[in-house]
Amino acid sequence: MAASFRTPSTFPHTASAMSERVRAHDWAATPLGPIDGWPEVLRVAAQMVLASQFPKCLVWGPAMTAIYNDAFRTILGGKPDVLGEPFYEIWAEAWETIRPIAERALAGESMYYEDFPLRVQRGGQEEQAYFTFCYSPVHDGAGNVAGFMDTVIETTGKFTAQQRLKELASSLEQQVADRTADRNRLWLLSDAMLVVARLDGTIAAVNPAWQATLGYSEDETLGRRVLSFLHGEEATRAPHDVQRLAEAAQRHQATLCFRHRSGALRWIDWTAVPGDGFVQAVGRDVTDERARTEALLQSQDRVRHSQKMEAIGQLTGGIAHDFNNMLQGVVLPLQLIGQRHARGHMDDIPRYVEAGLASARRAAALTQRLLAFSRRQPLDVRPVDVGGSIRSLESMLRNTCGENISLAVEIPAELWPVLTDAHQLESAVLNLAINARDAMPEGGELRINGDNLPDGGQGLTAQEREAMGLPAGELVRVQVCDTGHGMSKEVLELAFDPFFTTKPLGQGTGLGLSMIYGYMRQSGGAVAIDSTVGEGTCVSLYFPRSQQVVAEDVPEGLESAAADKRPDSILVVEDDATVREFVCELLRDLGFQVMSAGSGAEGMAMLSGALHFDLLVSDVGLPGPNGRQVADFARERLPQIHVLLMTGYAEQAAMDPSFLVAHQMELIVKPFDAQALVHKVLGMVGSPKG
Repeated sequence: MAASFRTPSTFPHTASAMSERVRAHDWAATPLGPIDGWPEVLRVAAQMVLASQFPKCLVWGPAMTAIYNDAFRTILGGKPDVLGEPFYEIWAEAWETIRPIAERALAGESMYYEDFPLRVQRGGQEEQAYFTFCYSPVHDGAGNVAGFMDTVIETTGKFTAQQRLKELASSLEQQVADRTADRNRLWLLSDAMLVVARLDGTIAAVNPAWQATLGYSEDETLGRRVLSFLHGEEATRAPHDVQRLAEAAQRHQATLCFRHRSGALRWIDWTAVPGDGFVQAVGRDVTDERARTEALLQSQDRVRHSQKMEAIGQLTGGIAHDFNNMLQGVVLPLQLIGQRHARGHMDDIPRYVEAGLASARRAAALTQRLLAFSRRQPLDVRPVDVGGSIRSLESMLRNTCGENISLAVEIPAELWPVLTDAHQLESAVLNLAINARDAMPEGGELRINGDNLPDGGQGLTAQEREAMGLPAGELVRVQVCDTGHGMSKEVLELAFDPFFTTKPLGQGTGLGLSMIYGYMRQSGGAVAIDSTVGEGTCVSLYFPRSQQVVAEDVPEGLESAAADKRPDSILVVEDDATVREFVCELLRDLGFQVMSAGSGAEGMAMLSGALHFDLLVSDVGLPGPNGRQVADFARERLPQIHVLLMTGYAEQAAMDPSFLVAHQMELIVKPFDAQALVHKVLGMVGSPKG
């Protein structure tokens, strides 16, 4: 056994790279001398180092010669080959720190250090590292300390991670503290009401904003239910909200009316979230905001109505003139028909009849235009002949402009149709004409023209289209231009703003151009203004061209042949005697059995009798029970009866069609052509059976 320790070929009994290096190293050049002459204790200690899987280094003799294993090489990092070198030279950069520990080990003292910090040189760079190591003295055969064993592991990664965790923990603690302080400040200083309540609605905590908003102190509030602070009907509705919060853990929003301590009412917007057996709620006082909104809505309604009334007032003179002309066109043909009939000259009567009907239709169109202009309505979009619509306004515009303004309407016959609301188009042109007239108090020229703008042709560049939000494609342009005082750049920038006006107080609402802007956007078009101070203003309306054909409204003539008698019976209820008489006569000509009543009460009396009626034709605006009430009474008495309502008011013409169909009702707007009434009636009760 002893011989085996002295045989170089068997030293050490391990198979590793360091074993080969130790055996091959020139130990004769070191203080230890040739390996064959090593004492047994050195050989055993060296063999222990090389056989260990743990990083170990044997430091031997006064020269501190180092022998280490493969695992220790990772501790050395990028240091050059230091096998057999003095320990103090290997760790020269940290020797001032290590030396006291090494000296104590050589003095026979065992030492253990954990996460010991050292500044070491590795890989050509100095770095801070941490090591856990143990220095154990090695004694020779005489009991003297011949060296020490350095068992070491680097803990730099672990130590750094632990320090980072400590820093993070400290940071988190600080963040929690900061956030707690922020929350406390928010709780105390927030203008919003912060409330914590149990799921049954009992208040557990409130912030100072509660008292600032509702007047109740914290002592007066805690322990009471939220419902006890609500006003009237809110107290009956709120329990359902509280129940939903308790059953479903999700955010809930509501606006509730609370009683202030003084008795005043306060509206609060609440957002509440349940969790952990409590409800956290944030409230915002919106009482003043609601009042301002309501006042603004009322003001806007008043201003819109004022705008419409202003425009109608501006048109009154021209309307009266036009309407009287149309009435004259009805009266004279009727008088001439009577005169020719008395003389027995019947040849010209058809011409007079057609002339009278044409004037009546123009009067009806004017009335409907005014009613549509004065009421609130959605756009009735359909293919519209722009030129025809504007030309129909010409006489009204001439009377509106006055004698000191010349009007030129230049609308080409080949102007393309557009998809829009005809009434809104005419209203827009009327508004622009009135604005133009007001801009020329000393007189001037008003020009209304229209033209077609082909896609990619002259008129608008791609940049101009994009700036106005116009789609690609063909356009129709309508321009209303004046030679008035014009607008400055500052006024032009505000022209489309609601309620902006340059007119004196009481003479303008400032809604005209903003309403036109909204209408053009709804129609898929755009409006642009070009104005120069002292030269005038030109407003351009751009509409996308419609490929649909404008349907012509051509009234049909009445059948001249007498109709056979029918078994159907009709009740006509109309308070105007003339209208009642001629409607009955027209229906009798169709072969119906017809009876009439002059009021709603009289009509109900006839429906209550033994007579059976298949169709009720009733005016809506009757004295006493109105037409709708008569219709309901008729359907109650005769469930299968058909109902045709007549009305002369545009608002009633906007009744929901689905409602009318569901109740077997139809609607016809006065004034109507005789043939329109015939078509309505026959469409409801059917043609006579052959």
